[in-house]
Amino acid sequence: MKILVGIKRVVDYNVRVRVLPDGSGVDIDGVKMSVNPFDEIALEEALRIREAGNADEVIVVSAGGDEVQQQLRTGLAMGADRAIQVKTGEPLQPLSVARAFLKVVEREGVELVLLGKQAIDDDNSQTAQMMAALWDRPQATFASEVKLDGGKAIVTREVDVGLETVEVDLPAVVSVDLRLNEPRFVKLPDIMKAKRKPLETVSLEDLGVAVEGNLEIGSYEPPQPREKGIMVEDAAQLMGELKNRGLL
Repeated sequence: MKILVGIKRVVDYNVRVRVLPDGSGVDIDGVKMSVNPFDEIALEEALRIREAGNADEVIVVSAGGDEVQQQLRTGLAMGADRAIQVKTGEPLQPLSVARAFLKVVEREGVELVLLGKQAIDDDNSQTAQMMAALWDRPQATFASEVKLDGGKAIVTREVDVGLETVEVDLPAVVSVDLRLNEPRFVKLPDIMKAKRKPLETVSLEDLGVAVEGNLEIGSYEPPQPREKGIMVEDAAQLMGELKNRGLL
């Protein structure tokens, strides 16, 4: 069985994001870029499934310019067998990414797709759902536990009232949440080995996928700073303040 894991290049979660002065985007000049944390968790789960003997190959794929090869090499260093770069110079919306991933899945004969539930830059949380719909295969989202049983995947997910367990037939798409696992630490020997692993480049045009989308971002702006709080002496003063602010 082959497992496909989609990864995205994002600003590292430890970096404080800065908006460009003209509001045209986020300043990434000299900023550390990393694999989207949710995608790291998806890759770790794929590797654990392979190590348990339930998969033969793990493939990582990312869409973007040559800069995404850095994150693909990180995926190979973690333990993925192969990497595929879907090369494009255009920013892609979730639908185009889902179409590109689907073409790779069909070409490679993949039976399980693991994706992060969302990317920390745009927070769309749409690619996995769109891909499952395009593929016409089952999906299980926001997984906190994944077990394979023959031709089925048993997925536990956290919902408002507790835990929900769903069973889906393979092939399927699963998006993962933070509590699924703790990604492994990449060691220097693994980084060196990753340089010798295959990294294929294929263009969107070769896959027959058009850049499309009906979302246009007008401008960016940082969140408004919070108002300074006040200290109250007792419950009576608290109630008075709440009434003055129209909250009661």
